[in-house]
Amino acid sequence: MIYAVPTKKGLGIEIWGTRDDFEYIYEIISKFWNNESFYHVKGYEDKNKLISSFSYEIRKASYGSRLTKDHSHYSIEEIPYVGFKISWPHIVFSIVALRYNMRMVDSNKADIATFLHLEYWIELAMENYDSAGTKKLLPYLNGAVNAGNEYLYLFMRHINASFFEMNGGKNSFRKLPDLMRVSIYSSEEYNDLLNFLQSEAKKYNCNIEDLELSDDDKIYEIEW
Repeated sequence: MIYAVPTKKGLGIEIWGTRDDFEYIYEIISKFWNNESFYHVKGYEDKNKLISSFSYEIRKASYGSRLTKDHSHYSIEEIPYVGFKISWPHIVFSIVALRYNMRMVDSNKADIATFLHLEYWIELAMENYDSAGTKKLLPYLNGAVNAGNEYLYLFMRHINASFFEMNGGKNSFRKLPDLMRVSIYSSEEYNDLLNFLQSEAKKYNCNIEDLELSDDDKIYEIEW
């Protein structure tokens, strides 16, 4: 069974399951991205980048290349469990992108149940880490993020870098909803970032989706 727990310093969650669990969810997610039939849709390739990075972690976890345990957090029975860490911004934006892409292809009850199961554990992990911060963060998981944003991946990267610069802890978690305002369509923060990206694209004579944010890797070298 896939489940999630908050990381120690609250930068995100650990998603756990058996190898079979991760192989199953990987196959389901693969239906909702990297479909050549939709490459002409504006913003589709951007969402591909976002979902691809999430899918990559799932695949690595299924190989046992990330986190491993002899049993789950909820049982002492010795069954090998594998998992991976993912930040709050990354997992929220990944769910948003998957939900958006689900509208383009046929999905069945098993697909929907899998996503609902994952969302349940994400929300529970939030609540278990800090209920006060969760009240303000949950709306972003439940529709506040502009899913139609053509540059969703870049917006996530921007928020993610700013969040990691806070070094974790409950104070940082409670400030994350303010950072997430960047994702709300036509908010002042949204427009400011979009204008910056447009300016950078003009400066380097490229498309916005071709820009690379210059994150300082050192901000990610902290305890999760």
